[in-house]
Amino acid sequence: MLINKLMKKTVRVRFAPSPTGPLHIGGVRTALFNYLFAKKNAGTLVLRVEDTDKKRTIEGAEEYITKSLRWCGINFDESPEKGGGHGPYRQSERKNIYAKHVDELLKKGHAYYAFDSPEALDLERKNHEKKGKTFIYNWHNRTKGRLVNSLVLSSSEVAEKIDSGEPYVIRFKLPVDKIIPLNDMVRGKISFDANTLDDKVLFKSDGMPTYHLANVIDDHLMEISHVIRGEEWLPSLPLHKLLYEAFGWKGPKFAHLPLILKPTGKGKLSKRDGDKHGVPVFPLQWEKGGVQYPGFKESGYLPETLVNFLALLGWNPGTEEEVFSMEMLIKTFDMSKVNKAGGRFDVEKVKWFNRYYINKTNDSVLANTLMSNIEEIKKTNQAYVARVIGLVKGRAELTADLWGLSSYFFKAPLDYCPKGIKKTWKNESEKTLSALAAALIDFNDSSASSLKKDFEIWQKKEGYGFGSVVMPLRLALVGALEGIDVFEIIHCIGKPEAISRINALKDRF
Repeated sequence: MLINKLMKKTVRVRFAPSPTGPLHIGGVRTALFNYLFAKKNAGTLVLRVEDTDKKRTIEGAEEYITKSLRWCGINFDESPEKGGGHGPYRQSERKNIYAKHVDELLKKGHAYYAFDSPEALDLERKNHEKKGKTFIYNWHNRTKGRLVNSLVLSSSEVAEKIDSGEPYVIRFKLPVDKIIPLNDMVRGKISFDANTLDDKVLFKSDGMPTYHLANVIDDHLMEISHVIRGEEWLPSLPLHKLLYEAFGWKGPKFAHLPLILKPTGKGKLSKRDGDKHGVPVFPLQWEKGGVQYPGFKESGYLPETLVNFLALLGWNPGTEEEVFSMEMLIKTFDMSKVNKAGGRFDVEKVKWFNRYYINKTNDSVLANTLMSNIEEIKKTNQAYVARVIGLVKGRAELTADLWGLSSYFFKAPLDYCPKGIKKTWKNESEKTLSALAAALIDFNDSSASSLKKDFEIWQKKEGYGFGSVVMPLRLALVGALEGIDVFEIIHCIGKPEAISRINALKDRF
């Protein structure tokens, strides 16, 4: 038991986004799985910002990412904001670290300088295409003279080019005729043939490392024990393993999560799919070029909904249970139950989860959300708003629906549904409502049920049909033939307001 506890304490995982735009829900799920794995194993979760690509880095993206994850309840133990013992946590602040390590690879013969211009490389690609081949920069052409690198140049020629300021990159020298065996926590044993891979660039011409080099160095120096990332990084795994071996380091364990698929089940989910099916693909609203892209929050989804839904996209608890709080997820999560196959983004399922969590959420919490978004009720008594929410939330699919479902509790109708008028307003309706308004003054309004009881006694005594009174009454109270029980409405808004609304409808016609 003691050994198991000690092993759990060594777990360190990281989420390493690039601040090049909004956080896609695929990234949220990756962060979530890292979070669950860390918490399940009493480990540490690190946020590392991979901002080496300065051309694509967008101002505000890092803040957006951290804010989005915080909204989802995903908090980090170490981060640029929080600090920690393995910083800096932004790759742009670790440039000297990468330069030192790439020099080590050069000295060991695991990397080399390449001076090929973009034009020369483009020509090579086109020449290969003419022959029906794909250009790969690796063992079969790197020393044949067509490509310009330190493997074919003398040391003095290399030094001269560098001293003269000629642009260069540093490439990893892949081994020849080597099968690279790998073990993935999700996919099991897999292997790659090094001869089919290209000598990836480790250091760019701008003096910054590529993802591959920085990723491996940082994971090692930050003592990351498990790398849990998306399936799209699986082709990079053999290079990363070879880099660990080149440095003489023991690598972490890897787990590559399955894709989140389109609602149709075919292909990776994209922003366009979200637009097409009326659901967001970002956790929070993102603005670009003056255009606002709504997030799950702004669209009326609760964070619990997104977390529960994403957890089940690619992970199966092995039971029929579908509803999981964050605490339950932490307790239940098991990496061995992550699927290899992609998870389909089921639009109806995410809405189902949201209906569930809206009904489960405390009325006061939902009331605060509504009051913060609707100017008309910001000064309304919070207890009253919560009472109203409790009456209508069972009909809400999104929190954004709550105002439409409850607005008539806060303001009288300014207009009436034409279809409702046509269906309910008869020659005798004015007389009927006048009689009801006069009688309503004496109804017992201690509860909705007492109001209904007195109404039924009056209705039978006067000989009115139930529908002939209740339907125009609903129109007067709501402005349409919709809404909750009319007696609950009267009990909330009060008899004087109800009578005022009845008279307003009568006066209109």
